[in-house]
This record gives sequence, C-alpha cells and structure tokens, in this order.
Amino acid sequence: MDQNVPENVAAQLPALKALGNRIVNARTGEPVRLRGVNWSGFEYNRESRMGEAALDRIAGWGANLVRLPFNAAWAIGSEAYRCALDEAIAGAAERKMYTLLDLQWLDAQTVRGHLKDGRENFVPALPDRTAMVVWDLLARRYRTNPAVLYDIFNEPHDPLPDDYTFPLQRRRVDAGVWHEWASDLIRAIRAAHADALIFVSGLDWGYDLSSFPIAGIEDVVYSTHVYPHKTKNWERAFGKLSRTHPVFAAELGGENEHLDWGHQLMDYLDALEIGWAAWSWCDHPHLIAPGTEDEPTAFGALVRSRMDSPDSKRSV
Repeated sequence: MDQNVPENVAAQLPALKALGNRIVNARTGEPVRLRGVNWSGFEYNRESRMGEAALDRIAGWGANLVRLPFNAAWAIGSEAYRCALDEAIAGAAERKMYTLLDLQWLDAQTVRGHLKDGRENFVPALPDRTAMVVWDLLARRYRTNPAVLYDIFNEPHDPLPDDYTFPLQRRRVDAGVWHEWASDLIRAIRAAHADALIFVSGLDWGYDLSSFPIAGIEDVVYSTHVYPHKTKNWERAFGKLSRTHPVFAAELGGENEHLDWGHQLMDYLDALEIGWAAWSWCDHPHLIAPGTEDEPTAFGALVRSRMDSPDSKRSV
C-alpha cells in the first residue's frame, strides 16, 4: 500500500481546526463556515470520477466543501481507486473547496439488511477493524494536505431486523458502544496525522448528537444528518451541543415538497452558524434533476440560494 503523500494533491487551502464551538483557520483563528454538497458514487462504483465540469458547477454554486463518501475495501485494495480519490481532492482544492472523506461503506458486497421499501442496505451499523486500517492508510496518505478532512463513519444505527452481520448480542447501538468505537478511530487517525480535522456522526443514522461530547476526546467536529422524516426537535438533537462544540450537518436533503421544511432548517443552521453539506449531487434526494447535468431540482435551487447568501446573524 502506498502511504506516501501523492504529488498531485498539493495543498491549496489553509489548515482548519476545531476551537471552542467553531471550525477555524488554524493559523489565524478566523471562523470558517463550511457549506457544500455530497458527491455520492465512489462508495458503490469503483470507476466513479468527479469531472472538471461538475467541480466547476459545484464551485459555481458557492461551495467551499465537497463531502466524498467512499468504500473502505476499495480504498485499501486498489491504488487506482486511491488515485481517483486523489484526483477528486486535487480538483476540489484547485477550486478552493475542502474534501470531507466520508467512510460510507465498508465494502460493496455485504448486505446489511433491507430497508422498509425492500432495498438492500450496505451502510453498516458499526465499523469493524477494516475502518482502523483504512483510516491509518488515508491519514498517512494525506497527512500534509490540509484540504482533506475526515468523517470517520457515516451513520451508526441500530441494526436492521435482517442484518445478520451485526456482531453484538444486543440488537442496539447505544452511546457507550459508539463512543468507544469513535474514540478508537479518532486515535487511529491522529496517530498518523496529529492535526487532522475529524468529524464524528451521531446515533440514529447520524442524526442524534444528544449523548455527546465524547469524554476524553477534544478538538473534533460533531456531525448530524438531517432529513424531513426525523423528529423536528433540532435543539435536542444537535442545537444544544453546537453552543459548546463545533457541529456540522454533513447530510441534509429533501424532495421538492419539503421546501418549507428546508427553509426552516437553513434558518436554524444560519442562526447557530452551523455549516452543512447537502445530499446529493448524484443520488436521491437529488439536488440536480435526473437526466440533466446542471439543472437544479426545486430543493437544489433552495440549497444553491442559501449557499450564496450571506450568513444570518440572528440568534436562536
């Protein structure tokens, strides 16, 4: 495995760190609010690429971040796949956008139960040792590239009823077990890259941060995933924590009928100065209308307008 920093991912952006309840420029201390989109695809298609035109369009919306879900098995086993990640990171950095690497799937073969609509689910309830290996590899690979940020595990959740891969006797993922795993993954990254900016998802498919912060862990960003089907008690789920620790909405999204909900959520995030990454440029719920290259859906247009607008200074 190549653990050297590739030459084609030269640093283009200032390093970031967590300070107080904000993400800041590591050199100046100036707050940085990250806003962008998710580019899904790398987790299920090893040939996925972010083309120049798509990167130009995303940057043209006003984004300063792309969240990039990936597949651990392919990142460990394929130099070609790692080079594709390199290219995406370099292309984003050239356009002044950070890349948030998101451990979305452990592999593309293991079905981890079925969703209510019958679709196969590949998102694991918890990590396994594969996650430790891939983060050591990628943290070493990008340890001198401040454009790369680290989202340690996509969506911890109680296993689905037919998820027979789940290793615990108890069919529940609670704060105790997830905090322990998260602490191990954070330490694995920091052993290879001490200054990495690390993001930690909540429980309940990433949404619930009410059991955080993690005892003994400092200087991380806590990440929530917000969708219309979740309870609207945003204050309990992540708002309260954001007053003392950095919080980021790594996924938010909706259909065109969710515009009122979307504006209310954006107002709430603006008031707390919480950054976000909308889901998804490529997949459901779509930001770009299927069959087009750059025509936003109604929800995509909402996202684009809020990305371009000045931050609100209202208080909650």
